[in-house]
Amino acid sequence: MTNGSPSSKIASIPNAINALVAPLTTSVTTPAPAAPHSLPPSNPLPKFPKDDGFREDLRKRVDAYFAETGQSPRDLFRMYLKTAIILTWLIASYIFLAYHATHWYEAIPAAISLAMAMSAVGFSIQHDGGHNAYSKRNWVNRLAGMSLDLIGASSYLWKWKHGVYHHTYCNVEGADTDIDLGMLGRVSPHQRHRWWHRWQHIYLFPLYALTASRWHLWGDFKEALTGKMGPHPIPRPKGRHALLFWGAKITSIFTFLILPMLWRQSIWEVVLFYFVVTGIMGVIMTIVFQLAHCVQEADFPAAAPAGEHMDKSWAVPQVETTVNFARGNPFLSWWLGGLNFQIEHHLFPQICHIHYPAISKIVEQVCKEHGVRYTAHPTFWRGLVSHYRWLREMGRPPVSQTA
Repeated sequence: MTNGSPSSKIASIPNAINALVAPLTTSVTTPAPAAPHSLPPSNPLPKFPKDDGFREDLRKRVDAYFAETGQSPRDLFRMYLKTAIILTWLIASYIFLAYHATHWYEAIPAAISLAMAMSAVGFSIQHDGGHNAYSKRNWVNRLAGMSLDLIGASSYLWKWKHGVYHHTYCNVEGADTDIDLGMLGRVSPHQRHRWWHRWQHIYLFPLYALTASRWHLWGDFKEALTGKMGPHPIPRPKGRHALLFWGAKITSIFTFLILPMLWRQSIWEVVLFYFVVTGIMGVIMTIVFQLAHCVQEADFPAAAPAGEHMDKSWAVPQVETTVNFARGNPFLSWWLGGLNFQIEHHLFPQICHIHYPAISKIVEQVCKEHGVRYTAHPTFWRGLVSHYRWLREMGRPPVSQTA
């Protein structure tokens, strides 16, 4: 990798993600354009060895499923109907809470409903759109992906944080920004331990409630202005991306804070319920992610030394760093946008989540044949307990520090 300006460093590996994901894609799962990226020479991204046959078998089996059933991986009527239901739920909850609820026993259920609806937008509509899993038409995917801006976050930054760094380098310390909690928490054995982490299994759950408001009011602004996401340089939004970022931020702040204040003429009530709604949403969205990746059964691979490859080809750690949960729960599968089937999502992010329950049987069988560990918690509760125990385990000083 060559030295140069930040923009030249970012653009030095223009198709890295496509090169990794392409073997899992076929005519029915067309790969999306990947954002070019790289790191400064002092902190290069890990590389993966070539496929050993595992992901090629996955691709063939899933292709056969679509060929045999005649179903389309995207552009599903059920997904369009689901979108209409979620958006109606979102608008109705917002209108009732902001303009009609006059007592606490009306406002609290409305706040919970709004938080759940906003989470559903992120889990289902935005997530599929952002991964080009919603439609064959790019403009439809972009429109669906921008629903994240509707609920206060940034679809532009999401593509870097989630689409590039998390999906390529899942649970790899120093590369996957989704497992970087800074000094507040330790979720990987490769992260530095601090003395206050011994209580993280207690204090992190309340702090999850700040996740959404932090994105909305602070974190996104910081990353967009500094051009840095954790240890990674990213291009600052420019042109239409900047217009969308700043326009959506202004619109969402006006919608969720200013407009209700003008209507109710009570600043403290609006601020209180803003943090109630974003707090519930933050807990929901953070825990769903944590149950998939930060549990006792998930792997946390160490990054390979500079210039060397990781121990396993890309598809294998995608499975072994990820854990499914509550696969038999139809409500969670609908509300979470199939994110209780995270293994299937990581392997086939460009297939609509509605297909995950069906293809999970295929993926589990192929994993068994190749000796790849496939893990699924039978219930949401089992996953939550595993996450709690993992936080407690990571909060203890490593053996090297106690010896």
